[in-house]
Amino acid sequence: MPSAPRWARSAAHRPQRVAMAPRVNPPSSGGAPPAGRQSLLRRLPGVDEVARRLESEGAAEIPRALLLESVRAALDLRRRQILESPDHALDQIDCSHDAIVRDARERLAGLHAFSLDRVINATGVVLHTNLGRALLAADALDHLHRIAAAYSNLELDLVTKERGSRYVHVEGRLRRLTGAEAALVVNNNAAAVLLALETLARGREVIVSRGELIEIGGEFRIPEILARSGARLKEVGTTNRTHLRDYAEAIGPDTALLMKVHSSNYRVLGFTASVSTRELTALGKERGIPVIEDLGSGSFLDLTPHGLPHEPTVQATVAAGVDLVTFSGDKLLGGPQAGIVVGRQDLVTRLAKNPLNRALRIDKLTLAALEATLRLYDDPEHARQAIPTLRMLTEPSSLVARRARRCYRRIPAKVAQSLSARVSEDTGQVGGGALPLAELPTTVLALGNADFSAHALDERLRHERPPVIGRVKDDRLLLDFRTVQDTDLEDLARAIARLVEPDHDA
Repeated sequence: MPSAPRWARSAAHRPQRVAMAPRVNPPSSGGAPPAGRQSLLRRLPGVDEVARRLESEGAAEIPRALLLESVRAALDLRRRQILESPDHALDQIDCSHDAIVRDARERLAGLHAFSLDRVINATGVVLHTNLGRALLAADALDHLHRIAAAYSNLELDLVTKERGSRYVHVEGRLRRLTGAEAALVVNNNAAAVLLALETLARGREVIVSRGELIEIGGEFRIPEILARSGARLKEVGTTNRTHLRDYAEAIGPDTALLMKVHSSNYRVLGFTASVSTRELTALGKERGIPVIEDLGSGSFLDLTPHGLPHEPTVQATVAAGVDLVTFSGDKLLGGPQAGIVVGRQDLVTRLAKNPLNRALRIDKLTLAALEATLRLYDDPEHARQAIPTLRMLTEPSSLVARRARRCYRRIPAKVAQSLSARVSEDTGQVGGGALPLAELPTTVLALGNADFSAHALDERLRHERPPVIGRVKDDRLLLDFRTVQDTDLEDLARAIARLVEPDHDA
């Protein structure tokens, strides 16, 4: 379907100009409306007349069914206003052809516009779940387009011409990058955890520290995932302190797994104790019980040289002897949404053979983007620069500040003065449950004053095309340039200018 014309795109997120009059009972208890209402109804243009006007103004490329739907909706609204408004409000109803065309145009823009669309992330949260988490690298976008636009060897063995496995396209790279014996990919990390528990512990016990029974975004709770898998949760330790002996004393004949869970977006500080991955795996091997660790973010690179807190890498976790490791594809890895499982060959094979795996498998587009992302890690330093998530997390503060100043210089001086715009330093976040204690030094453009409140500016920018998403702090709207891309600058400056000059189109 062709994209909407410029007039449709610019109007898609504007609120309707015509407000519905308060609903009251029809003023006439008989059949026909009073003469004044009849006169207004007769003034309304016909559907075809409005449709032809819209087509002459550039809507000819819009599917006619959508065009007629928008026209009928605009006319129906006007008829209800005429029939249901009190007598004293009738002269406020605009029945002109221009008004009907304008309303139909805005409805048409809303009907034809994409719902899922690009936004400018000026929140400073790099892995913002609500905004889609990781941005894909250019190599991943290229490979995704190549695979999406053509047939592929998704499940075809090119040597034997027989049906193959879709997982072979990433399994080899995952084994080589992590040091694991085998790998499997499903549609997200919650699915990976569910599949592992259902396969290995259904009807049996899984031992987890109380301090790791977490809930993350979207109400993903470890106890509920365990219950859904059919496994039985056995809690050990306390919220702030769990010792190795707690696990050892809890093991019984019905124990299927020892489980360790990354604490994601919170930390317990102070009087604490926890069992290390190496300690737990040693206990598991001693008792003959597999250990599974949900790493959550799944980092492949040590980011501490760039000033970020320590995060266990997938490679180090595998090397510590964990039997199964699960993690996300769209967090610190910087790829598409996926749930990745690496570990012992025999255990991964059991997961792959579980009928539930069929319902959780990834599609060819996810595979394409994931394979290209993993390929970048053949050269870790290149991966850090080429994968947007890693680039944003490690970008020097000086470059972030330079980008903020470039945007500021694009804003008309009158607009900057009216909005009390100031470039200043602040801190951003990693997001996505990763590195919750990390503060990312950043530069923001702060807007707002008594005439232009921060909340009002925030709302207006969310209705721009593309929408701009910032954060409000201390009665100022902050636009954070750690997450604003170079390609966003022109659109962002234009959106800011329109806050004061609605007709600005720099």
